[in-house]
Amino acid sequence: TASGSPTMIGLDFVEAAATVAREKSGCAVTVGSVNALPFRDGRLTAVFSMDVLCHRGVDEACALAEVYRCLAPGGVLIMNLPAYRWMLSAHDQRVHNVRRYRRGEVIAMLTQAGFRISFASYWNTFLFPLMVLKRKILGGDESDVRPFPPPFEFLFRAVLSFERGLLRVGLRLPFGGSIFAVAVKP
Repeated sequence: TASGSPTMIGLDFVEAAATVAREKSGCAVTVGSVNALPFRDGRLTAVFSMDVLCHRGVDEACALAEVYRCLAPGGVLIMNLPAYRWMLSAHDQRVHNVRRYRRGEVIAMLTQAGFRISFASYWNTFLFPLMVLKRKILGGDESDVRPFPPPFEFLFRAVLSFERGLLRVGLRLPFGGSIFAVAVKP
């Protein structure tokens, strides 16, 4: 922008969701598909993709090619994806995930799409045993994306804050419920 500050633009596939996102964020949110991004070549400096490639209806190679096309040289892709196919559960069905990944798969996908990997690690490591217990042993037909009682929310946030600190200093965690990756378009 003329002021030098970045312009944030959101993207959602569903008009109603884009409307809610506009109202809550105060940012521009356009309707479109990650498989055919509605942005010009080389116009974006960063793309945040949070749990998108894992959704049904998303063509991973096509979506990554679109992100690559839209990023300027030196542009950054920051993404998060759910980990481990064996963790597919009712939670994934509720949030429309059809894929889960290993860290090496994410690195290979990004590299094949032309990106240079800056960082890739599992995260949500310390809470991972609880995820396995809830999703694979106790089961149920619901997602656990919901508010928990305040003491649990406080504890979970503290644990994740500690993990963020480990990731910030460059530590790569050996396992976890999600994978965080940062890649650059050369």
